Amino acid sequence: MSRENTLTPEFVAALSGVLSPEQLFTETADCIPYGYDNSRIQVTPDAVVFPEGHGQVLAIVQLCNQHRVPLTARGRGTGTTGASVPLRGGLVLSTEKMQAVLEMNPDDRYITVQPGLTNQAVQHVLAEHGCFWPPDPSSAAFCSIGGNLAYNSAGPRAVKYGTPRENVLGLRAVTGAGESIRTGVFTTKGVVGFDLTRLLIGSEGTLAIITEATLKLAPLPEDKRILQVIYRDIESATRAVADIMKQPIIPCALEFIDARAIDLIRQSSDISFPNAAGAMLMIELDGAREHLDSDVEKITAVAGNSGLLSLSTAKTTEEAAALWNARKALSPALRNVAPNKINEDIVVPVSKIPALIHGLEQLSEKYAIPIINFGHAGNGNIHVNLLYDPNNPVQAKNIDTCLEQVFDLTLKLKGSLSGEHGVGISKQAFIDRELDAASLRLMQQIKNDFDPNNILNPGKLFPTEKY
Repeated sequence: MSRENTLTPEFVAALSGVLSPEQLFTETADCIPYGYDNSRIQVTPDAVVFPEGHGQVLAIVQLCNQHRVPLTARGRGTGTTGASVPLRGGLVLSTEKMQAVLEMNPDDRYITVQPGLTNQAVQHVLAEHGCFWPPDPSSAAFCSIGGNLAYNSAGPRAVKYGTPRENVLGLRAVTGAGESIRTGVFTTKGVVGFDLTRLLIGSEGTLAIITEATLKLAPLPEDKRILQVIYRDIESATRAVADIMKQPIIPCALEFIDARAIDLIRQSSDISFPNAAGAMLMIELDGAREHLDSDVEKITAVAGNSGLLSLSTAKTTEEAAALWNARKALSPALRNVAPNKINEDIVVPVSKIPALIHGLEQLSEKYAIPIINFGHAGNGNIHVNLLYDPNNPVQAKNIDTCLEQVFDLTLKLKGSLSGEHGVGISKQAFIDRELDAASLRLMQQIKNDFDPNNILNPGKLFPTEKY
């Protein structure tokens, strides 16, 4: 949908005073690409700005406050919940010109960057210094650091290294009130005042716009090993996950796919699986080369149980690529089968994964909507894919109820509605099922303090807000 342009000539003239002509789009045709993300929700902004540094962001936010213009920050638009869609039109602030490395300090294990750099670009810079930044979303080649922080997006390595909240030392940002703040530290310890860094990470651009991020680095491992493990059923696979996570060798990735996902890979590729395959785990170990073979032996012993059908270990880069092909074949297959699929990223305790999968199978049968599940088994973060066809009248009728019951099942199992995709628009109607009224009221008060005029990403997160 589109909105009537609400920007005044005075506001546009004021923007032109702090930005060069190529940093400001006002023509509708130029603004359209900045009105949607991977959620496929579309609202065309009235204008788009491309600041190059903290000072320009500060000036833009202050002007938006003076003129009461809605302001939505945007990275690369890879989010799936509509968090970067400008619901009320106004101004979109794209960080794509903010790609500088401001400080590289391998001795103190940090790098300070602007938010527009892609995750992959940061990893390339760090690799030259023997370091890496642990968060690694599947869209790393395209997603920006700012987007990673806005959603607290982590990826497979979170099972060992944690999420962005555990891997960011400090931030520089501009609040919705137009105030410049610096949060956090440049050290690995620090406990002065409230932890505003973690508050801003995951807030989806509703409190402040991050202009600089100081990232905590880890040394690159000497080597890696990949294991592909096939089980007869989901219970056997989950038993293995729990057993692996109870012993001292923590995988850097522990991925899971269910029986329906295995069937889809069979149908769409030449990759073969045992006939009785009911679940698959992909286990990646990293560390010192001299210890990895021993680590593989220990993990192999722990992963074995009565439901084990096969276990393959890669010792070369080529063998590792062959094993990962089974997992990588899944996403293209899903896009081909159901281009309008709904992908939710719920989280449950590891021990509850079997109950979740069986409950999803029942919902799939009840509402005639195929559901395929895969994800980060080590922390129970499962991507639930509802293969919804809007042209199918039965599915079109059932999809809302089915999705609602997916969320109810998740919460019943002591889970959370989102592990790394965030709330945005798509989950805001359900947020009060997970958070109590007092918590939501405190969150709204924090929002009011950071953004008293409600200009930053309005219409997101809070279920009671009308727009």
